[in-house]
Amino acid sequence: MSKLNKLKILKLEFNELSGELPMELGKLQNLLAVNISHNSLTGRLPMGSIFQNLDKSSLEGNYGLCSPLLQGPCKMNVPKPIVLDPHGFDNQMNPQRPGTESPESSSPSHHHRFLSISAIIAIAASFLIVLGVIAISLVNASVRRKLAFVESALESMCSSSSRSGAPATGKLILFDSQSSQDWISNPENLLNKASEIGEGVFGTVYKVPLGSQQGRNVAVKKLITSNILQFPEDFDREVRILGKARHQNLIALKGYYWTPQLQLLVSEFAPNGNLQSKLHEKLPSSPSLSWPNRFKILLGTAKGLAHLHHSFRPPIIHYNIKPSNILLDENFNPKISDFGLARLLTKLDKHVMSNRFQSALGYVAPELACQSLRVNEKCDVYGFGVMILELVTGRRPVEYGEDNVLILNDHVRVLLEHGNVLECVDPSLMNEFPEDEVLPVLKLAMVCTSQIPSSRPTMAEVVQILQVIKTPVPQRMEVF
Repeated sequence: MSKLNKLKILKLEFNELSGELPMELGKLQNLLAVNISHNSLTGRLPMGSIFQNLDKSSLEGNYGLCSPLLQGPCKMNVPKPIVLDPHGFDNQMNPQRPGTESPESSSPSHHHRFLSISAIIAIAASFLIVLGVIAISLVNASVRRKLAFVESALESMCSSSSRSGAPATGKLILFDSQSSQDWISNPENLLNKASEIGEGVFGTVYKVPLGSQQGRNVAVKKLITSNILQFPEDFDREVRILGKARHQNLIALKGYYWTPQLQLLVSEFAPNGNLQSKLHEKLPSSPSLSWPNRFKILLGTAKGLAHLHHSFRPPIIHYNIKPSNILLDENFNPKISDFGLARLLTKLDKHVMSNRFQSALGYVAPELACQSLRVNEKCDVYGFGVMILELVTGRRPVEYGEDNVLILNDHVRVLLEHGNVLECVDPSLMNEFPEDEVLPVLKLAMVCTSQIPSSRPTMAEVVQILQVIKTPVPQRMEVF
């Protein structure tokens, strides 16, 4: 600042400045106005320039400044306490020469006594700290030995005795039955290629008749045993938690089958397939989804996710929202499948994680893909936003051309900015859709797919927004 020779006005009031003013400021001959009031400045004012002619209002509030205009203590270069002054001990090691001694130096015995007391205090404190660290380490070691002994005893007890309360293995456990019912000796005989209806990163799904009842089918997922919880008690606990998640827009988990070599999940069967087959794998002769059915699927999926996020503590996070995990009943009511399966994994190994991200390319939230941020239920909101775009446009989230790649999220955002977003609506709808619903739904998708997790709405808020969008336009403002 002292090099700003053309500086004319210096206003530094109320800036919480501290320390001394540089003496070089007195060399700024062009200064016309200075205000350094209400800071914590100390010491002398610079000589020359305008500083010697300042009025009281330009200086007040600095209780350490030395000026005849100010009252109070004048804080000059006060020596620091010896334990804080980095040169304090040097000064004691190099006493002043004779003839230059100060009044304080006339009593060397007092000075040396002060130094010895400080040194003794420091040494004693260090000694006590070392003793404390040693004592804590010894206590921790003793506690660890005792805990290890207790854990070893418990493990030996568990391994040497069969616990009567342990879940049954090798049996079909149904949550809605009074007792577990015996299954056939080799259930894998039912899981053949002919009954296979789907495959995912957690395992293969089969359509299986349950017992001798005609027409009663269930979906059985044969889990990949790698990294699945290896103890029946842990598996039973987590599956029963998922079994309590009952909602009209969730696939009901009915039971399970567990052996060390084979783990199966039994859930309700959805006869109308999944949303993926209706959007991207339908035959040319098959009718496309109407807009009312698409909106019904969006609203129902949002309600199911809201139930998972807001009815459980901690919330059940899906991690993999995409059309293949949205099943449909006879009336095109959506039912979310595969929710909470991450709870059954001891950890996600590289194989499972890479397969998941590869199959969910385009649906994965940035924070989940990079694994560098805290992951919460907002990653499901992102996947839901991408699914909105798919339902409205009929396109996949990522499409590869001969010389380019189309990212659906970016594509729709550009069209929104240019005001022609309705051009991206699925042509199979044949323009049979209400613009006053499609446009706000697309805008909702943009909010849900924000790169910043905290900027995305909760699923409860998404449900409310969709319900308002479904309200006739003249009545929408009345809702608020």
